[in-house]
Amino acid sequence: MAEAERGGPVGPPRAGSRPAVTLAALWLLAGLLAVRQAAAVLRLPPERRLTDLATWVGEHGVLRTHGSLHGSLYESGRFTGTPLAGLVLRPLTDAAEHSLGVVWTLGTLSLVVAVALLAARVFPGSGRVCGGTTPVAVILTVLSLPVRNTFTLGQTSILPVLLVLLGCCPPRIADRRSGWTAGVLVGLAAALQPAVLLFAPLLWLTGRRRAAIATGATFAVSTALAWTALPDDSWTYWVHHIAGAGLGERPDGLANQSLHGLLLRLGLRGPLELGLYGLLAAAVVTVGLRRAARYARDGQPLLATALTGCVTVAVAPTAWQHQQLWILFAVAGRVGRRRADRLAWPVLVVLVMTLTSTVLVAPNPVLGPVGQHAPLLAALAAACAVPFLFRSSALWDRPVPTPVAGPQRGRFRWVPLLRFFKRALNRPNLLLELMLIRVGYWAYSYIRAQAPDSRALAESHGRQILAVEEFLRLDVEHRVNHFVAGVGWLADGMDYYYGTFHFLVPMLLLGYLYWRRPATYRWARTGLALATLVALAGFWLYPLAPPRLMPGLGFIDTANGPQDLAHPEFGALTELSNQYAAMPSLHIGWSLWCGVVIAVVGPRTWVRWLGMLYPLMTFTVIVGTANHYVLDAMGGAAVVAAGFGVQYVLTGPGRRALAVIPGARKGDEGGVAPERAPVRVVG
Repeated sequence: MAEAERGGPVGPPRAGSRPAVTLAALWLLAGLLAVRQAAAVLRLPPERRLTDLATWVGEHGVLRTHGSLHGSLYESGRFTGTPLAGLVLRPLTDAAEHSLGVVWTLGTLSLVVAVALLAARVFPGSGRVCGGTTPVAVILTVLSLPVRNTFTLGQTSILPVLLVLLGCCPPRIADRRSGWTAGVLVGLAAALQPAVLLFAPLLWLTGRRRAAIATGATFAVSTALAWTALPDDSWTYWVHHIAGAGLGERPDGLANQSLHGLLLRLGLRGPLELGLYGLLAAAVVTVGLRRAARYARDGQPLLATALTGCVTVAVAPTAWQHQQLWILFAVAGRVGRRRADRLAWPVLVVLVMTLTSTVLVAPNPVLGPVGQHAPLLAALAAACAVPFLFRSSALWDRPVPTPVAGPQRGRFRWVPLLRFFKRALNRPNLLLELMLIRVGYWAYSYIRAQAPDSRALAESHGRQILAVEEFLRLDVEHRVNHFVAGVGWLADGMDYYYGTFHFLVPMLLLGYLYWRRPATYRWARTGLALATLVALAGFWLYPLAPPRLMPGLGFIDTANGPQDLAHPEFGALTELSNQYAAMPSLHIGWSLWCGVVIAVVGPRTWVRWLGMLYPLMTFTVIVGTANHYVLDAMGGAAVVAAGFGVQYVLTGPGRRALAVIPGARKGDEGGVAPERAPVRVVG
């Protein structure tokens, strides 16, 4: 194991063992995703498939109708590559359009897989996962937005990345051939994508000066050859447009994730913008390349390559989405003293590189710009700020371990305890928690919105609920709703309560638990997440029209007023959700969860009783505003019980497992039963 932790050779997993099954599943998933990506491109209509490639080499493409004999490659502004790229792509104009699309897609897929395999090979400590790093690298690379964008557009941006990885990462290329081969590879990449020329200073700073010289010489020779063949186009690209700046889409669009694009979006223009851009770019280059050189000398070539690539993304005049793959390689860096912190940075990078801005951050005026500029912010953070660990650090292989509760007997011996994972007792990483909460809530909202919303089916289920309630003498919704609607201030107050406290109270309670009672936070958070997951099954299996959407029954929508149920208007908030996902009521579910947690952690008896009033008040509100039935509330209580029950089966006892926690505040140490479970350390 010690050798594996250092990235040494590890034998293959035994056939049939759990690692072998996991590895096979990962490779199967990687293969399916790769095939799906290729099929998704080839199934697109011709006018939407490989749009940039068709613009260049299609029937009316600029490389077919223009050139040194017929005009400029850049006359239409559609071609954004270097003159050398134009020369390389020019022979493709003779290929049949359909066969070219298939060959191009499969060729791009091969390059993507090669990039992933090479990155996995030099990933720090990859040997300890018995080859699992390789399929994971393929999966993440195929799922990344830059790669998906490259497939859709038919761009060439994967090739420079592969050439740079070949030149900068495997040291044997430099050792066996004195660095000239590495320099030629990086120089060719720079000739295709000029910002890559910043890798030459990295090679120089790390002592590979022959490779750095070869990079500059190869770039100069390639550019000179293209200038000889296409002098007018070369003048247009290198002088008139200053290395291609201004070609293609508008540089102030959100697709351009460079500092130049950011300053343009802020409204800066002219000499002021150029001067500020130059200062910021110089600072990023200085800091970023020095950091990259230190990590390269430390034996982390993939991280050094990633940091330099992040510098190119930030300082290039334009950094389109298909040119941002460098950011994904920054997952190679290790950050954090505690084992609980190690996942935060890789998860952040993966989310930024695989999810759109609206998924990462709620699209509002305050946080929306953060999501829109997430790639640039991640690139700047990686290049200039994130304190990645050095291999010489004692924490490199031995982070501060996570204390966990030892196994305990359950209260109910007839309930099997699976104990799939051990209950951690320390405070989780805040950034990781916020990211998972945001993405988890987005996934919940998306799945809920996709649940069946047939009006006829939902109304028939509503009549079933009313019939059952009438039989049980629980049908109080109509009377309570009309009483509330007749008192203006009461209706307004309940509408405000319904729209505000559903999110506010659970978030505040989670924040308090995280700060004061970290182990209880983990227990409560997991129970809430599982309860919400169980509720999604109810939304799908039993779409239900709430009372306010039941026609002809006289219920009053206190918030939105009378509605044309064929074309309802529910306002900005309710338009975002499926109106027929009423069973179970998560307003009751989440409020009951709050009541249970307050009853568990409340320091005084009156605080616990006050906490239990919250779900009762919520029940009154959902019935008074005609948003739910009484049976919906029972369903909400059932999913909370199910959530805590599933957690009990998966992890064992909850509160009884809480022991003295190193570094915790007083909350989790007090009020624990005298029979405390032993604390184990996972390291």
